[in-house]
Amino acid sequence: MQISELARQADVTTKAVRYYESLGLITPERLANGYRNYNEDDVRLVREIRTLHQLGIPVERTRPFLDCLAAGRPHADDCPASLATYREAIDELSERIEALTARRATLVTNLNAAAHRGSSSKAPEQTATDSEDYLTLPADLPAPEADGAADHLPGTKAPQIPLLNTAGKEIRLDALGPRRTVIYIYPLTGRPGTDLPDGWNSIPGARGCTPETCGFRDHFQDLLEAGAGRVYGLSSQDTDYQNEIVERLGLPFDMLSDPTLVLADTLGLPTFEVDGMRLFKRLTLIVRDGVIEHAFYPIFPPNAHAQQVLTWLRDNPL
Repeated sequence: MQISELARQADVTTKAVRYYESLGLITPERLANGYRNYNEDDVRLVREIRTLHQLGIPVERTRPFLDCLAAGRPHADDCPASLATYREAIDELSERIEALTARRATLVTNLNAAAHRGSSSKAPEQTATDSEDYLTLPADLPAPEADGAADHLPGTKAPQIPLLNTAGKEIRLDALGPRRTVIYIYPLTGRPGTDLPDGWNSIPGARGCTPETCGFRDHFQDLLEAGAGRVYGLSSQDTDYQNEIVERLGLPFDMLSDPTLVLADTLGLPTFEVDGMRLFKRLTLIVRDGVIEHAFYPIFPPNAHAQQVLTWLRDNPL
């Protein structure tokens, strides 16, 4: 068939067909008179390229899928190289989403500040509760002990445990990809109008989850630029509770929920008990390619921890 017929059947332009041919993605037969002669296999390849391109995979990176078809596989994504290309595209898309989410959060913050400028009322995220300002840490906050409870973590494989995030998706720590993922783990965040457990301020390492979270929010773009592919907060609070935190604090990243502390039991993470609750002790994991690359523990002061992680990323580039 001629190029115009191929383009019609594959629902692309003749210009696109010529481009695919220039990349060597399709190689039509040459007739004796020098004209190109396309067949049904070429139609299938062009359709595959078009479909993948619509999913966001650049035309130049569709070759693994076409090679898979050429190898006789019934589907273009039946081969390991095709799956690897899927993963790369997903990682790149996730980075773009996170960067756009960070920009959106900044715009929301600027909007709130501008809307309340010159007004007697404060912007929503700046309003403190009458009972307690969770963003301010007591001057006599006790520091946690360096007990070595996380020394075994670096080099450990991330478990195949699905955790629900605030976007309603299951996230597996062993499938986060080759880029570094920062997971800061904390006991619990306070909520306006809700009392913290008795004696919370006197428990070493307990107080400060909201300032820590705000630190990761404020340094989110810096962390991405320093090599982090994703940032997650993680606690045993349920997803509904964490969704309120994401909205109230204007977080540009999702939170993970582990209400039964299965991650603590699997990895041997340090925990403590208060008011009949078992909670995570504060620590942060750097996960890359399914392995825990680094662990921060103990963490103090919590409101400076995001900067500590940022410094580590910059000091240990890939």
